[in-house]
Amino acid sequence: MRRLASELYVRDNCHPFKATVLVWIQLPMWIFISVALRNFSMGATHSEGFSVQEQLATGGVLWFPDLTALDSTWILPVSVGVINLLIVEIFALQKIGMSRFQKYVTYFVRGVSVLMIPIAATVPSSVVLYWLCSSFMGLSQNLLLRSPGFRRLCRIPLTKSDSDTPYRDLFAAFCAKFFSRK
Repeated sequence: MRRLASELYVRDNCHPFKATVLVWIQLPMWIFISVALRNFSMGATHSEGFSVQEQLATGGVLWFPDLTALDSTWILPVSVGVINLLIVEIFALQKIGMSRFQKYVTYFVRGVSVLMIPIAATVPSSVVLYWLCSSFMGLSQNLLLRSPGFRRLCRIPLTKSDSDTPYRDLFAAFCAKFFSRK
């Protein structure tokens, strides 16, 4: 069986490690940027002239004019949690017949998404805004890569499981899962 798997890796150029390389780069980068933004917001860095903390304190918009303060309305933290849950649910809806391990991982990531809401409520708005933008970009990429037109434009080959109407199928699966009466 190992020999067959190794032959498939070579033939299709799809070693499992290649799928995880992005995570090993993206996760540390996310952590370092989050810590840096937190330090900037708390004035832990020193610079000459107009400090980064002062710039962040006046650089917000709408309901969060001060990026060094917490979001007292909880709009940003809840938005982070909702977008992360959407990403998890989109992934879960495309999987049919998940293994027990995959189900546990999905439940764990759902829990982390919900847990991110109170965590995001305890950090400066600049960090939460970064998390929100990062999550929104992940959701956008996930949806964009489902588009048959975009896949053709980028010459991404179709697979057997790809649909001609991915957004309609996703919406139908979402409605069936969450709004159907059993």
